[in-house]
Amino acid sequence: MSKQVPEVETLFCHETGNDYLVVVTRDGKRLFRAKLGVSETSAGPRPAKFRVKRNSSEEPRQPDEFVDLARRAGRIRISEQTSRGSRRELEDMFAGYQLEEKTKVVRTCRYCASSGRYSPITTETAIKDDEDWICTDCAARELERELSYVGNVTGAAKDRLEELMLEVQDLQRITNLLKGRLDPDLTKFDTISATTDEVDPVGVDTLNLHPGLQDLLEDRFDTLLPVQSLSVENGLFDGDDQLVVSATATGKTLVGELAGLNRVLNGKGKLLFLVPLVALANQKYEDFQDEYGHLVDVSIRVGASRIADSGNQFDPNADVIVGTYEGIDHALRTGKDMGDIGTVVIDEVHTLKEEERGHRLDGLISRLKYTAEKRAAARENYGGAQWIYLSATVGNAEQLGAALEATLIEFEERPVPIERHVTFADGREKVNVENKLVRREFDTESSKGYRGQTIIFTNSRRRCHEISRKLEYNAAPYHAGLDYRRRKRVEKMFADQDLAAVVTTAALAAGVDFPASQVIFDSLAMGIEWLSVQEFHQMLGRAGRPDYHDQGTVYVLVEPDCSYHNSMEMTEDEVAFKLLKGEMEPVMTHYDEDGAIEETLANITVGGKAAKALNDRMLGEVPTTHAIGKLLEYDFIDGFSPTPLGRVVTEHFLSPGEAFAIVDGIRKDAHPYDLIADIELRESDL
Repeated sequence: MSKQVPEVETLFCHETGNDYLVVVTRDGKRLFRAKLGVSETSAGPRPAKFRVKRNSSEEPRQPDEFVDLARRAGRIRISEQTSRGSRRELEDMFAGYQLEEKTKVVRTCRYCASSGRYSPITTETAIKDDEDWICTDCAARELERELSYVGNVTGAAKDRLEELMLEVQDLQRITNLLKGRLDPDLTKFDTISATTDEVDPVGVDTLNLHPGLQDLLEDRFDTLLPVQSLSVENGLFDGDDQLVVSATATGKTLVGELAGLNRVLNGKGKLLFLVPLVALANQKYEDFQDEYGHLVDVSIRVGASRIADSGNQFDPNADVIVGTYEGIDHALRTGKDMGDIGTVVIDEVHTLKEEERGHRLDGLISRLKYTAEKRAAARENYGGAQWIYLSATVGNAEQLGAALEATLIEFEERPVPIERHVTFADGREKVNVENKLVRREFDTESSKGYRGQTIIFTNSRRRCHEISRKLEYNAAPYHAGLDYRRRKRVEKMFADQDLAAVVTTAALAAGVDFPASQVIFDSLAMGIEWLSVQEFHQMLGRAGRPDYHDQGTVYVLVEPDCSYHNSMEMTEDEVAFKLLKGEMEPVMTHYDEDGAIEETLANITVGGKAAKALNDRMLGEVPTTHAIGKLLEYDFIDGFSPTPLGRVVTEHFLSPGEAFAIVDGIRKDAHPYDLIADIELRESDL
C-alpha cells in the first residue's frame, strides 16, 4: 500500500540527463525533490520509476505515487529549458491523465532547477547567462564569483555592477566590464548637463575702462560672458574684493585681468597674478606678454626650489608680476620691496584646503594684506589693494567668501555637458583601454572642426612615460620633472592638434591650458594619497571646451582591490564611487603644529610685533602663544625678530621639524648624506 501523498501547490519537472528532476512545493516552500523516469507504453508515455531524494540517497517509490502527486497538484510546470522532445513527452504523459489544463511550460532558472528549486522567471526578472536565463539571486551569486577572480571588489562597486546587471539583464555584459571591455551603455555613470543661467550680458562699450584696455577689449568682444557680467555688476571696477566661483572655461580669469590691468593703467598700483604651479605661472606670464605686453611691463616670480632664489626675470617694479604663491612669499620673507600693490589675483584659491600648502597660501594672503595696508598708511595717494579670488571648485563658497571678506560671485553655468563613465581594469589592462579611448576620441571631429584630444591623469612621473610610450597615437608625458623647453613643446603640439593625448600627474590638474575633450583617470591617487572630491572635480572639469567641443567625456578606470601604498586605507573601487557621488569638501585651512610654527615665524619675519595680528586674520585658527613658545625653544626668534637661524629656515620654506632635524644633525657632526636621508625618511612617513 502506497504512502499518503501530501497536498501540493506546484509540481515542477526539469530535464536532467535521461531522467527528470521533480520538485514538489507547498506554500512557496519545497517539500521534497524526486527523480522521475518515463517509458513509452502502448497508452503513451508513463512513469516508469520514481525515487524521492533524501540528502545524498534516493528512496524508491511506486510510479503511481507520482500520478497521485500530479492529480493533487494545484499546477504542473515544465521547465522551458527542457529539450523539445522531452517537453513533448511530459506534455503527452500529463494529457494521458487528463491533466493538460493545469500543465504549462514556464521559463525557470537553470541553476535553481539543477539544484532542485522551483524558480520561475519572467521577461522582467530573467538575467541572460550565455544562451540561457537565470534568476536574479543566481545571477548575483555568479557575479560575485566573477568578482572574486579580480580581487575583493567592495560595496559601492559591487552595488553598481549589480544595478547594471538588473538594468541590462545580461550577466556576460557585466563580466566583460571586469575584463576592460568598453560598452558605453554600461560604463556610463551619468551626464553633468550643460547649464546656462540667465544673466544680462554687459556690453564692452559700456565699461569706461582706461582707453588702451577699452580699445583692446572692444576689438575682441561685443559683450562680456555671464560670470564677467555678474562681476562687473557687483562692483568689480569699484574696487570691491570678490570671490569668483565658476566652472573651467567660463571666463573667470578675465575678471582678475580686467580689474588689475585697469588699475595699473590708471596709476592705482601693480597687479600680482598668483598661481600654485611654476608651469602655470610660465604660461600665464607668456599670455600677459602676448596680450597686454604693449600696454604694461610684465615680470615673473617663481620659486624653482626651496634653496635657490630663482627669478632672474623678476622685476619688482613691473606693472604686472605673475608668480607662484611661494615665489611671491619668498620675496616678502626676504624683505623685497613690492611697491604699490593695486590688485592681487589668487587663482586656484581652493589650495587653501590642501594639507601641506594650504597654510602657506593662508599666510601669504595675510602677509600681502599687511604689506599693502602698511604701504597705504604711509602713502596718501595709494589706496591699497583689491583682492580677486578665483576657483572652479569650492564646496562652501558663501562661508569662504565671508571669511575672505569678499563679495561672492558664483556662476554655475557649464558650457558643455560632461558624460562620466566608469569601467574596470587591472593595472596591465588599463593602458589597453586608454589606447582604445584615445584612438576613438582622436578619430572623432567636433562640429566646430576640432579632433578629440585626451588628458590622462596618473599618479607618478614614471607612469606618465610608461603610458605615453604604449599609446598608438602620438602622445607625450607632461609633468614638473620636464625642463621648461620640453613642456612648452608639448603645450604647442597639443594646441596644434599634433598630439592625441598628454599624460600628466594629478599634481598638474589645476593647471596648464590643454583644451581636451576627454579626461581619463588612470589612477585616482595623487602620489600615495587618494584624490579628494574637490581635486577630482577640478580634474574632470578640464574635459570639454565650448569653442572646441560639443561635449566632454570622462573615463574613470578602476582597478578593484587596488591601493598604491600600504598606508592607503581604502581601495580604488571604494574611492571611485565616493568621488563620483561625493559632495565637494569645504575650503578652509587647518593647522597642525608644524604649520602653525612655520607661518608664525614667517609673520614675525615680515611683520615683527604685528605677527599676532597677522596670525589672527588668517582663515585657520593658529595657536599663536604655543607657536611663539616653540620658536623660542628652537632658537628661531629673539623677541619678535628672527635669529639668523630662523631667517634661513623661513627663507627656504623649511618646516620646523626639518629645520630642527638639520640643526640637531649639525650639532652632532652628522654627515650631510645622513641628514638628507633623515629628512627623506621623515617625509616618507608623513
